[in-house]
Order: sequence, then structure tokens, then C-alpha cells
Amino acid sequence: MDYDAVIVGGGHNGLVAAGYLARAGRSVLVLERRDEIGGAAVSFRAFDGVDVRLSRYSYLVSLLPRRIVADLGLDIRLQRRRMSSYTPVRSTGLLVDTADEARTAESFREVTGSTKDFEAWQRFYARAGRVAAATFDSLTEPLPTRAELRARIGDDEAWQMFFERPAGETLRTWFTDDTVRGVVLTDALIGTFAAAGDEQLRQNRCLLYHLIGNGTGDWDVPVGGMGAVTGALADAARRAGATLATGAEVRSVTPDGEVHYTHDGAERVVAGGHVLANVAPRTLARLLGEEPGEAPEGAQLKVNMVLRRLPRLRDRAVHPRDAFGGTFHVNESFSQLETAYAEAAAGRIPAVPPCEIYCHSLTDASILGPAEREAGVQTLTLFGLHLPARLFEADNERARAEALRATLASLDSVLAEPIEGCLLRDANGNPCVEAKTPLDLEAELGLPRGHIFHRDLSWPYGEAGTWGVETAHERVLLCGAGAVRGGGVSGIPGHNAAMAVLGRRFGAGRAR
Repeated sequence: MDYDAVIVGGGHNGLVAAGYLARAGRSVLVLERRDEIGGAAVSFRAFDGVDVRLSRYSYLVSLLPRRIVADLGLDIRLQRRRMSSYTPVRSTGLLVDTADEARTAESFREVTGSTKDFEAWQRFYARAGRVAAATFDSLTEPLPTRAELRARIGDDEAWQMFFERPAGETLRTWFTDDTVRGVVLTDALIGTFAAAGDEQLRQNRCLLYHLIGNGTGDWDVPVGGMGAVTGALADAARRAGATLATGAEVRSVTPDGEVHYTHDGAERVVAGGHVLANVAPRTLARLLGEEPGEAPEGAQLKVNMVLRRLPRLRDRAVHPRDAFGGTFHVNESFSQLETAYAEAAAGRIPAVPPCEIYCHSLTDASILGPAEREAGVQTLTLFGLHLPARLFEADNERARAEALRATLASLDSVLAEPIEGCLLRDANGNPCVEAKTPLDLEAELGLPRGHIFHRDLSWPYGEAGTWGVETAHERVLLCGAGAVRGGGVSGIPGHNAAMAVLGRRFGAGRAR
């Protein structure tokens, strides 16, 4: 049969697009290669005999607009974390408690020797908040031009800070302490392999998207795990009339909307008025039979753990529940981040890999089974920085083991006891820890060289009147993270691709 829209890929952006188009009365078919819907935003019981639903790949939500949740009638809940972050420093640590300014100021004083950097911290994030308030709503509107977005922000110094001057230069100007500079810089390096002073400003683009979510920059925990988000999106799309097919691998796409795929062992062809590609731009080029260009490069190690209990800290003034209740920074001072980048750029796994951790179960115990909850089990999600795909290409299995050993040793260096002794054992007696390299993410999710944003993030401006989802082919649109204003669990590219379709007059395609 014919469809008004065929969506290639059943990740969260594809599901958002399907929901909007089906609610508008369009016929929609979603084709997902894997056996489950959700892409990188899924929950998974990773360890035998352990009833814990980990957000295996993506794990926090900031950029999902409330308007998408309302428009699609999504039954999801995002839980705010009181603790923003904790960073161990020798026998103490820097704690940012969003509900207690005095406690945070005292922590800055303990670590830096004064409150000067705390006052600068407040000014910095106040300015970032104004940029967020001015920018976020534009992400679900037609693209503003660069000049229009600058005028909308209306703060030339803020524009220089975030859009024109390398983040490293800005942080050196604003803050005096190496730890404080590093805590800010980490948000510029999630999934982004760049030095703080990179003149291409890839780190600035990453920092911007980490600061503007819903006008506040807060990163929230999805109650029920990340799979609860995509489960709600899939339900909304089905209720609206969209057809979702799993185990359906797309083989090719033509510019006029013909899609060849395999399903249930058979070769199939369907045609759509539009094809929405919820895949990386490089993957779309391959499906179109075009030259894909240079591959992007993912740069992270994702480690999932289940613990019998949280580890003890060297800093006895902070309870582990507070330290792990937000983002727990490990060896992520400014100088440590720069050293790790230099080592990785030279082709070596960093001697002390910087990483950050959060504990989903402290905020949302619903991901734990009854026995695990009763036993006090906790989860840890670790995201390692500056571990690019190139380090794993010669021997992924060997390099994964080396990177995991180095990363856990890095974590141990800031704890009062080894993390290994806190790990839960699965039904087979194995420790509950798994690691995913960029090449693992490519194999499992189709992310080119494991790039979690499909390619380097873009600035949130462009050609006026477009949606940032257009390709060289009128009927073929991007609706995934590689679109302009893509990246993160946001649904924004899916929304924008749907709006682009609804603004056109193409009918359903021709099926064969």
C-alpha cells in the first residue's frame, strides 16, 4: 500500500515524527531494523538474573520540549535531581546543591580557598540561562538566521562567549580554579572529541546544547528508565494510526520516495510521499547510493554497573547519596581533560581517563525489581570522555578491556575503596559491569563510528525559512540527530521534519 510518509528508523525522533504526522491524518509506516522500538533510548536488563532496567545507551533528558510532550499526550515523567554535581578533590570535593546556596558556596570555599569562583559561577550560569531562555523555543520553529538568533539573544558578550570564542578561552577568563573550569568544560565534551581551545568550536556547540534544555539546562531522570520515554512515544504513534514494523531493515531509498527493505525474510518495496530518515546523514547517503563523505567519530566509553551498595568516599563530609545523586565528576579538572585529549589524539588510551557518573536508582527506584530494591541495590552509569573510535579500530575487544581497566582505576583513585568490591554479581557469579565502545555502538545501533549525535553538532541557525531537515532531494528529509538542531533525546528533529512535511502538498507515494 501507499503511505504519506515512510520513516526509516524507529528511534525517538522517528516516533515523534510518526506521532505528529499520524495525528494530522497522514498515513505513516515506521521501519525499524532492530527487534525493538526505541533506538538508543531503551531500557534493558543487561545482567542474568538481575531485575534492573538500565538505560543502556542514552540516559538523561534535557532537550525534550514540553510542547512535544503535551502535543502528543505523552504519559512520561521526568524527575528533577536536587544535586547538580559532585567532584572529588583530594580528601574533599566540590558539591553543587541546587537547593542550598550556602552549602554550595562553602564547598567552593573549601576547594578553591575563596568564594570568588562561586560568584563567577553564578554569573556565568545566569548569563547562560538568558541565552537558553532566548534560544530554546526557536528550536521547534523554522530556522532563524545567524543574525536573527543573535538579535533574539540580545547580549553581545554572551554571543561572544558561546558562539564565537573557544570555550577554553572563556573558562580561563571567568574562573581561576582548575577544578571549577573542568566541571563546566565537561558539558562541552559529551560525545565530542575536541580540545578546549578548538578553533572549529565543536566544543562550544556541544556546551550550548547542554545549557539550553527547556530554557533551564536541567538534565532530568526519566522515571521508569529511558525505555519509558520511547514506549510512550510508540504508544502515541500507534494510537494516532501509525504502523510500526520491527525487524525491518531498509536496504535502499530512492529520491522519489521508494524504499526497499527486508521483513520476515522477504524483500519488500513501499513508496511514500515523503521519506523521513531517522538515521545518520552518512547512512542516508549510503541508502541513496551516494558518496557518504568523511565519517564522523564517536569519542566515549559507556559503562553500566549494578552495585550492592554505593562506594565510600574519601570526603566524609558528603554522604554518597548526595555525591552520586547528581553528576559525579572523576578526574575532570580542566588540565586533566586537556591531558587526556592530547594522549588520545596521539593514539593512546589516556593514562587517567576522565569520566562522569550518575546513579539513576537514587532518583527513580522504579527501575529496580522488588528484591533488588529491598537489598539496597544501586545503578551507576559511567560516561568516559576522550576515548575516540580510532583507539579501538585495531582490536576492539582488547582496547575495550584496556579502556575499562583504566577507567575503573581512574574511578578508584577518587574513592575510599575499589569499585569492584561494590559490584553486584549476576546469576552466573560475574560482576555486573558492561562497557560499550564507539565501535560497539556502531555495531549495535548503526551510529557511524559510534558518534552519539550522528555527526558533529550544528549551530541552531541556518537558512531562513527552512527547518534544518532538508536534503538535496525534495521528498527525502532527515529526522534524526544529524539534522540541524539534532542531538540528545529531544524529539526536535522529528518534530521539525513533521512540520516540514505538513507544510507541503505531496500525496502518498506509489507502492509496489
